[in-house]
Amino acid sequence: MDDRLSRLLEEIYESGVEHDSKTADHAKRMLNITPDTGRFLSILVRAVRAERVLEIGTSNGYSTVWIADALRQRNGKAVSVEVSREKEAMARSNLERGGLLDFVDLHVADAGVFLKTLDSSSFDLVFMDAARTQYLSYWEDIDRVLRPGGILVVDNAIEPKPDELVDLFTRVNGSGRYTSQIIPVGKGEFLATKLETTQLWNS
Repeated sequence: MDDRLSRLLEEIYESGVEHDSKTADHAKRMLNITPDTGRFLSILVRAVRAERVLEIGTSNGYSTVWIADALRQRNGKAVSVEVSREKEAMARSNLERGGLLDFVDLHVADAGVFLKTLDSSSFDLVFMDAARTQYLSYWEDIDRVLRPGGILVVDNAIEPKPDELVDLFTRVNGSGRYTSQIIPVGKGEFLATKLETTQLWNS
């Protein structure tokens, strides 16, 4: 990552923090991941040699920039879905400023509906950072679109309201198709690797 993109990321993050400090409406806040979470995502994308990444929750594109920059070295593509047209427009502008728009397909849609349009086993990594109370309803399609050997990453696994994710984590771990761990980076990242086979651990 060059200095120009680093400065852009810093600008987007600081702008998001300032905006959120003045905005009471949760739906209108940017709620960006932390910078160390961004670096962590970038490392993951590169480590698994990902070429296709799905992001649930674009916001202003802060996390999307981290992902797209990591995908650029393999000419990969991120697909990012956001329910707010205003936020999608901000993300598009930020990605364009970073020279990364060619590496992202942005969509304004309800994530639950959008997921059903995606092909099975079509993503190497899925990053979830949206309305946590909706995640469980997404689960069957998330599981379907993530390829065997792929990685699921869920933000906010430790704070602010980890209880909202308990049912999802229980479903993932109880499926017999994943091995997982919560990583204390940023506000906590739940990492789950989809097994290459569906064999249960205790079989």
